[in-house]
Amino acid sequence: MTTLQRDSRTGGPVQGPPARGRAGSRLLSAERRSRWDVKFSPYLYISPFFVLFAVVGVFPLLYTAYVSVHDWDLLGGQGAFVGLDNFARVLEDRYFWNALRNTLSIFLLSSVPQILIAIWLAFLLDTHLRARTFWRMSILVPFVVAPVAVSLIFGNLFGDRYGLVNEILQVVGLDAVRWHVDTLPSHLAIATMVNWRWTGYNALIFLAAMQAIPRDVYEAADIDGASKFRQFLHITVPMLRPTIIFIVITSTIGGLQIFAEPRLFDNAGLGGSDRQYQTVTMYLWELGWRVRDLGTAASVAWLLFLIIIVFALVNLVLTLRIATSGGPR
Repeated sequence: MTTLQRDSRTGGPVQGPPARGRAGSRLLSAERRSRWDVKFSPYLYISPFFVLFAVVGVFPLLYTAYVSVHDWDLLGGQGAFVGLDNFARVLEDRYFWNALRNTLSIFLLSSVPQILIAIWLAFLLDTHLRARTFWRMSILVPFVVAPVAVSLIFGNLFGDRYGLVNEILQVVGLDAVRWHVDTLPSHLAIATMVNWRWTGYNALIFLAAMQAIPRDVYEAADIDGASKFRQFLHITVPMLRPTIIFIVITSTIGGLQIFAEPRLFDNAGLGGSDRQYQTVTMYLWELGWRVRDLGTAASVAWLLFLIIIVFALVNLVLTLRIATSGGPR
C-alpha cells in the first residue's frame, strides 16, 4: 500500500515512500544506534577515571618534567632553559646518594618484616580464635591513626635520653641506644613506625585471600596427617602467591616514597644532624621548600619516579616467571 500526497505546485497526486519503507528505515536507524551504544558506552562509563587520572596524574607528571629542565625558583618563577643540568647537579650531589641509601635501607627494614608478620597474623586470624571479629578489627586500628600522631608517639618512645625503649634496655642491663644519632638505630626506629602502621592493613588483605582458599584442601591435608605448619607452607603460602606479589609491589612503591615518619622523627626536619635518615622525598622537600629550587627538586622527583619504575619492572618480571611456571625457576 502506498500513501498519496498532493504536489503543492500542480495539485496532482505525488507517489510517497512506502509506509513499510519508513518503518524499516527507523528500525535500521535504531539498530545502528544500538550497535554504537554497545560499542562505545563501556568507554563512556570508564572515562571519568581517565579524565581524573589525566588531570591529577599525567598533567603533573608532564609539568614536573617541564619544570625539571628549567632554572625555576619558588618565588621568582620560571627561568632559563637549562636542559639536563639539574639532573647532572643532583647526580653529583652526595646528599642525594646518601638519601637514596637511607631510603633503600628503611624500605628493606620495613617491607620484609612487614610482609612476614602480616602473613603470620592473617594465619592466626583465619583459625578458630575466640572473638575473631574483635581481633580482626583491632589490627586495623594502627592504620587509621594519623601518621603525624604515630611519628610523634614513636619519636618519644625512641628518645635518646628519656625514651621508654632505652629505659627498658637499661633495666635489662643493656646500654642506651642513640636512636636519633646513629644511622642503623634510626632506620630501625623509623621502620618500626612503618611496620606498626601498615602490618595490620596487609594482614587483612592476606586474610581475605586465605578465606578464598577452599576448605576441602585443608580437610584432605588433615586426613593425610599433615600438621598445621606443613599446611601453611605447602598449601597456604603457594595459594597466596598472587596476593604476596601484590603486597610486595604496593609496599615497594610506598616504601620508596616514605616521608612523614622520618620527617617527624626529629624537630629539625632534615633527617638528623648528619642526614643519617634523610630519605629521597625529604631531600626533594628540602630542595623545593628550603632552598627554593623547584627545577632541581623536580629533577629529583623524576629520578625517584624512574627508580620506582625500575623496581616495578623487576617485580613484573618476577611475577610473570612465577605465574607461568607455578614457582621460581
